[in-house]
Amino acid sequence: MRQSLVWVILLVFVLAGGTSLAQELSPQEGNGVVAGGMGYARIGDEDFISFTIRPEIAIGKIGIGLSLDLLYNVEKQEVRAEDWDESYDYFRILRYIRYGHKKDPVYARIGAFDRARIGHGFLMNYYTNEDANYDKRKIGLALDLDFGKFGFESITSNLGRLEIVGGRVYTRPVQYFSDLPIVKNLAFGASYITDVDPDEFSDTDDAVSAFGLDSELPLINNALIYTGLYYDYGKIVDYGSGQAFGIEAELKGIAGLFNFFTKFERRLLGDKFLPTFFGPYYEVDRYNRNGFAVPDSNGVMALDTTVTHKAQLLGYQKESKGWYGELGGHVLGALQIVGTYQWLDDVKHSGLLHVQAEIPDAVPKIAFHATYDKDGIETVKDLTVVNSVARVGIGYKINPWMLLNMEYIYTFYEDDNGAIKSQKRIRPGISFVYNFPVGN
Repeated sequence: MRQSLVWVILLVFVLAGGTSLAQELSPQEGNGVVAGGMGYARIGDEDFISFTIRPEIAIGKIGIGLSLDLLYNVEKQEVRAEDWDESYDYFRILRYIRYGHKKDPVYARIGAFDRARIGHGFLMNYYTNEDANYDKRKIGLALDLDFGKFGFESITSNLGRLEIVGGRVYTRPVQYFSDLPIVKNLAFGASYITDVDPDEFSDTDDAVSAFGLDSELPLINNALIYTGLYYDYGKIVDYGSGQAFGIEAELKGIAGLFNFFTKFERRLLGDKFLPTFFGPYYEVDRYNRNGFAVPDSNGVMALDTTVTHKAQLLGYQKESKGWYGELGGHVLGALQIVGTYQWLDDVKHSGLLHVQAEIPDAVPKIAFHATYDKDGIETVKDLTVVNSVARVGIGYKINPWMLLNMEYIYTFYEDDNGAIKSQKRIRPGISFVYNFPVGN
């Protein structure tokens, strides 16, 4: 039954298309985009109206992203002073500068990370150094160089303070003595990532580190198709280890008409280990002084105020085996979707599904987006709304660059009597996005 469920989920992804996970969220050469919006924020016990503008420009291989965020205090009728009381605050207007893209021979980015990745993502994937704390926005640095026979990837999350530092070195040994097709691209790599001070208190010793070994063999790599096999071993120091092996592929399409990316891997995880430990929510979860929810002696999740670091959660991870898949793409740029699914062997209702879709331009004057997150999946019958969160947004284009939007957020759960209940939230707003050509 599980096998049929997997095929159902993958078929949905393929038929829908989606945003390629292999690409960065940045404009392509010779283009630019301006995005922004207006909303509400509450910091402490003060209310603010927020104004945001984020232009991004790509000229050749160089990309520039700016971010101007203004918070207007409703009661004091002034711009929030704490945002502009240091020279460093003005420098943060420059959101990022990059050269090239990930997997190019030369790739560099300074500033904000949207979805940073080291290697195949077994230790770090979709990591972002943004949005954890508005007053502590960070400027990071990523630098990758591929010399053919060898190369490296590197990342540091914050140039203003030593926090997360990591990298990967790799070599293609066959190229030193042979030019055999396919085999010459066989690569071996080693990775190391550390968070020097998760709680940011200098008098504590709470550093967490991980290292990994990997290999990869690209089978096809040209302008239209990429496919390759890979293997990863990861170890979190003083905790556990895990392994993964799989295949990834990308169908790059013709003239940008479509693009598909997929990744499917087998995971063998030991006690006290989490794959993608440095993930998209790491900045939020690395330290929480209020504690985390952990299973008690009866397996019931309950808040434990003594568990304050994400690394401490590793003590509750049990040995497991399972599968993980990603699939995404787009068709004609009209429909974009991306999805992930993971489940564990011999663990009932362990399936986790995430799907997000966007239709930005297919319907005149209307934009649409939706996300769906569901856990507790075992069979096709479990693909219901219980224990799920759904977001649906629809926007009306007042003009080509301004959008009046409304987002509905639904949380579905089952009460003690087995009845399906829901909580609803409505979030209106105004946003804008403008694409423009840039001369080379």
